[in-house]
Amino acid sequence: MSSDLLLLILLVVVVITGSALCSGVEAALLTVNPLRVHELAAKPHPVTGARKLAKLRKRLGRTLTVLVIANNGFNIFGSLMLGGFAAYVFETRGTSNIALPLFSVGLTLLVILIGEILPKSLGSRLALPVGLASAPILHFLGVVMRPIVLFLEQLLPVITTENEISTDEEEIRQLARLGSQKGQIEADEAAMISKVFQLNDLTAKDLMTPRVAAPTLNASAKLKDLKENLLSNNAQWWVVLGEEVDKIMGVANRECLLTALLNDRGDLTPSDLSETVEFVPEMIRVDRLLIGFNNENKGVRVVVDEFGGFVGLIGPEAVLAVLAGWWRKSSS
Repeated sequence: MSSDLLLLILLVVVVITGSALCSGVEAALLTVNPLRVHELAAKPHPVTGARKLAKLRKRLGRTLTVLVIANNGFNIFGSLMLGGFAAYVFETRGTSNIALPLFSVGLTLLVILIGEILPKSLGSRLALPVGLASAPILHFLGVVMRPIVLFLEQLLPVITTENEISTDEEEIRQLARLGSQKGQIEADEAAMISKVFQLNDLTAKDLMTPRVAAPTLNASAKLKDLKENLLSNNAQWWVVLGEEVDKIMGVANRECLLTALLNDRGDLTPSDLSETVEFVPEMIRVDRLLIGFNNENKGVRVVVDEFGGFVGLIGPEAVLAVLAGWWRKSSS
């Protein structure tokens, strides 16, 4: 086999390989999980190429421009050069009439199958390792091609757009649902994720125990006279009311009241054992309300309307009922 034919085969290999690498890397960059890349890049000792890959993903338009230039350099310019050189090689052998058309068809098929379809499939399937391995090379090509890229950015400003990692409630719900269907997360976990977002759509008014059903105690009554009431109702917190309408003296813990009765302190009143009450408006969002619940401030709130009137009582168990799926919106 003569040297010119060997050179032609070598050039074909170079063009097909270059096209395949560009296509595979492009597919990997477009399909790699940006959250996973961000996680790897944020580590104190990041995986090799992770930080460069994160930067390339952030300026994806510029990165793809570099890849497109390189890929078309192999596919278009390389193919034209191969066609011209192949015509010369086959003409010197007197076989250009038959060999050249066959070579053109064969080269086209090789570019489509091996230079495009196969590497893009592999790049999509192995997106993260391909992206990490190619990031240093892409970074170098970006530096080399900077003048060309900057010129193109002046012509097409959209190339300069940065890609920020963002999502929304609906996308997270869909991801949780897909994860559940694929068996990657439990079904109850996916359901709870969806219910977390429901908290932003609910208010204290939706979950509170209404005033007519809220456990209340007369502030001046003696505990020994309230014993039967305390034993028959398992409510953890009671609202202590004064003589005036909507006069709330505080809230009392049932365990504290029963302990006083057991210690023969029945002459005490709920007012003596009450704690400072915390009020919340009935239209406060439940997700904001949940943040304020903790052991230091009792974890119970008295709900008031726009005029400051007592309308209900709410505790953290009402919010947990939503997350656990026990709560059902009442029809009105």
